[in-house]
Formats: sequence, C-alpha cells, structure tokens
Amino acid sequence: MALIELQGVARRYEVGGGVVTALREVDLEVEAGEFVVVLGPSGCGKTTLLNLIGALDVPTSGEIRINGQSLAGASRSDLFTFRRRSVSFVFQTFNLFPTLTALENVEFGVDVAGSDRSAADVLAEVGLGDRLHHFPSQLSGGEQHRVAIARALATGNPILLADEPTGELDFTTGVQILELLHAHSHAGMTVVVVTHNREIARVADRVIELSSGRVVGDGPPEGGQRAIADLRW
Repeated sequence: MALIELQGVARRYEVGGGVVTALREVDLEVEAGEFVVVLGPSGCGKTTLLNLIGALDVPTSGEIRINGQSLAGASRSDLFTFRRRSVSFVFQTFNLFPTLTALENVEFGVDVAGSDRSAADVLAEVGLGDRLHHFPSQLSGGEQHRVAIARALATGNPILLADEPTGELDFTTGVQILELLHAHSHAGMTVVVVTHNREIARVADRVIELSSGRVVGDGPPEGGQRAIADLRW
C-alpha cells in the first residue's frame, strides 16, 4: 500500500464569475521513503497538488488517502491533527514568525509536532549554527529559507512537502539542502519537492510532470538519476 494515494483528484476554483481548473483527474501514488520531484511550469497545478496532499485544501472531486486513511469528510480538527503529526511544509513565502528568532521558529515546529529533535542541531545542519538568535528581519532571504527548511526537518514527521526549496538559495547552499532532503528520505521520510528546475529533478527517485493540471509524465529522471554532486544550475 502506497503512503500517499490520489484517485481522480480534481480541484476547481471560482474566480471572477468563472471557473479555473487547477488539477484535472489526477491519479498518483507515492511510496514511503521516496524522494519525488513534481516538475512543471508556473500555473500547472504543482502548488495545488502539494496543498491537497498536505490537507491545506480539499479536492473538488476524487479521493486522497494517506497511509490508507481517506481525508474525505475529515473535520477541521482531524485535519489539523493530521498535519501536526504527519506532514511538514516548506513554503515559498517561508511563513516564519517575525517576532521569534531562528531558533524559536524551529522550536515552534518541534513543539507542535512533539518531536525530540534539537532545533539548534538542525539549524547547524542547514548552515545557520551562528544565526540562532537572529530574527527573520536580520536574515537574508536565503537564510530565512533555510530556517523554514530546518523547521520542517526538525518536526520528524513522515512526509515533507517542499515548494521550490532551493529557489532563494545560492548553488552551494542549494546542493547542501538537497543533500539533507535526500538523507532524510533515505532514513524513511517521504519527500515531495515542487520545482520548475529540470536539473534538480534529475536527482529524484522519481519525477512527476504536470501540464495544465494533468499528469503528463511519471517515472525516473530523464537520462537516469544523477548524483547531487554532479548538478549544475
């Protein structure tokens, strides 16, 4: 049984008196411990897909099951509990608390998830061991992004959903983050990364390509999986 299962999932929004279809009849399975990249251009439905898997949104039609349990009809309280215990997010907008330091932002994630990981240790893993007591306004965009990634990793939740996790990072730091995500997936965490960067997709176990809300490709990276050390972007 797959950890993440989507059957006939569609998501439509009413916009300006019309209807916009973000996803169209998506069938998808992700196994535990997979490192999956969802690849496609802006507006193809990548972020919508992440939001649905993470129960931040609900499908217009179709069914989503996580570890065999359907999310259909779950109460808001049940969905909150599911997110707290099962899913960690890395948002493009970071979503850091401006009045908390880097350490306190990560500790918040640790406390919510009931994790036993050290916030300071995880910040050191992402190269911010010397920025623990800085507030988001005192950090660069790339550093804020790394705090968000550290907070997600520190929860210890089985599923990590990342929206363009290397988008604000320089090449060296981006490679460091990909290595961390890979290490966590090899340790059993299921990692789903959204990106438009085909080079990053080449290090995935599996690449899912979206176009206009449809899955148009699902398989190993084109040309075979590459080592992170061989990346160039």
